[in-house]
Amino acid sequence: MVQQALRWLKRRAAVIAEQGWWLAFWLAGAVRRATRAVGPRVKPWSTPGGQRVLALAPHPDDEACGCGGALLRHRAAGDAVTLLYVTDGRRSRSLGLSPDEMAARRRAEAAQAAAVLGVTVWHWLGLPEWEWEIEDLAPRLLAELETGQPDVIYAPSRVDFHPEHWKVAHALAVALAQWPGTPRVRVMALQVPLGSALTNLVSSTASVGEQHRAAIAAHASQVYSTARTQRMRRYTAVACGLPGEAEAFWEMTAARYQRLHASAPSTWPIVFRSLRAGPWTDGLAYLWGRRTRHTLSRD
Repeated sequence: MVQQALRWLKRRAAVIAEQGWWLAFWLAGAVRRATRAVGPRVKPWSTPGGQRVLALAPHPDDEACGCGGALLRHRAAGDAVTLLYVTDGRRSRSLGLSPDEMAARRRAEAAQAAAVLGVTVWHWLGLPEWEWEIEDLAPRLLAELETGQPDVIYAPSRVDFHPEHWKVAHALAVALAQWPGTPRVRVMALQVPLGSALTNLVSSTASVGEQHRAAIAAHASQVYSTARTQRMRRYTAVACGLPGEAEAFWEMTAARYQRLHASAPSTWPIVFRSLRAGPWTDGLAYLWGRRTRHTLSRD
């Protein structure tokens, strides 16, 4: 009985903590809009239709958590969407599975998520997590760019701390440097928030909320990491005066993305942190690396 009561208290405390942060983001957003504080102008997501869209997922679940709502909206508008799953996610330690079992599990989850997102063109590169190099990926990304000729690319970035997210971002920069196309690149907020200094495009998921949640739920083996991204989407929505949840993006030209990610990831400063499993310190993820975010916004 005591343990049950303690678990109940912890759950209630977590709800209260998240509500506290939600209120803080609401207040910060209201002040920013009222005073027109310095920062990028945040545009609402839109598409003219007929677009070719490429989404790069360093791991299975990054597509659903990072841009799943936007992909659903692209599909509803008639855009052609291609999903590229880079690694096989075998190093996840959940469920007590062996690496090979986990890789098979995550491929099955990716297939289910892609189906929920309505994406029929998806590629499983299956690079073994933690066991691949930039040279393994960059030529394959270049081939995808040349074949698919995307107008919009959803991608990870250096606003992160995960080595594999960084490597995918750098590999994309290498590929973009060799391709003459001029797509718009939309940096996704994965577990690290972009913050007000970088967010310049927001996609409300209100119209596709049920499908979006189902796509995330398809990655059932990663429930402990996907839950924190849901809180981040709620904070984004309330800070921007939107209902429910919203995805934040940092949109830029391909040339700017290439320039920001051209150097080796080993030279990038490790200054960011993610939201943790519980909501207790969520706000710190937006404060850590704040100066670097402002520097990047001007580069």
